[in-house]
Amino acid sequence: MGQIRHGSATTTHAVRAAIQRSQASLAALSEEFGINPKTVAKWRKRQSVEDQKTGPKEPRSTVLSETDEAMIVAFRRHTLLPLDDCLYALQASIPYLTRSALHRCLQRHGISRLPDIEGDKAKRQRFKRYPIGFFHLDIAEVQTAEGKLYLFVAIDRTSKFAVTQLVEKADRKTAWEFLEHLLSIIPYRIHTILTDNGIQFADQPRNRNTAWSRPMRFDMICEAHGIEHRLTKPNHPWTNGQVERMNRTIKEATVKRFHYDSHEQLRTHLNDFMAAYNFGRRLNAEISQKGCTSG
Repeated sequence: MGQIRHGSATTTHAVRAAIQRSQASLAALSEEFGINPKTVAKWRKRQSVEDQKTGPKEPRSTVLSETDEAMIVAFRRHTLLPLDDCLYALQASIPYLTRSALHRCLQRHGISRLPDIEGDKAKRQRFKRYPIGFFHLDIAEVQTAEGKLYLFVAIDRTSKFAVTQLVEKADRKTAWEFLEHLLSIIPYRIHTILTDNGIQFADQPRNRNTAWSRPMRFDMICEAHGIEHRLTKPNHPWTNGQVERMNRTIKEATVKRFHYDSHEQLRTHLNDFMAAYNFGRRLNAEISQKGCTSG
């Protein structure tokens, strides 16, 4: 295969090799090959005839800081979520993050393709028991032919029982309405709820405990039911990874697999899927319990 030269190249591999072998002066070689003496000097010093990479030696984003990139890499490795899901989850912490900037960041760090990520197999951690009633809560974005919807998801850390609700807006009102929906469905006491720092669930850190802070309906409902509302550590969205994985499970079973002509079509299928998911977990638990107690 012949040499493929970049657009600005004035020499071939053969010319470069001849320059490196020759004992002639720079001026003589410049006249012989019809090139600038500086080009002759450059190739005489080189040990190879191959072009060197152009551009910065350590490519960096013009939009993202090193802290931003570290957060993105950690989130991707912890959650293994697809590009668009990572984008939606991370924009709460990095509001200026775009899809293209996220993709380039993942490429720079060699994790743009999920199967290539090292550590796909999670390391086994020491078992830690949590009492039932600790819920992780999050919001995801989904699409039908009618447009965009927002998916509220809550999952119990221990029982894995999950509750969902589709809404047209993801704001403070729909957040506390989903909390009331969750409380009306769960047959046992909820003692803790973990959310991110999105405006649907909390004041921005700079406004907390100041003259601008105000009580939120979400927190008032939690307090009325004796629920501790915890927030993930700022810039550490992967600490709510359990519900992020549930989001991925739901999307892979619905919007990533099927096209929906209407919001109602998606709602119906989502309700069917969640009923099957929760019933399946309960059935497996009952079978396991019978297997352990039978004589």
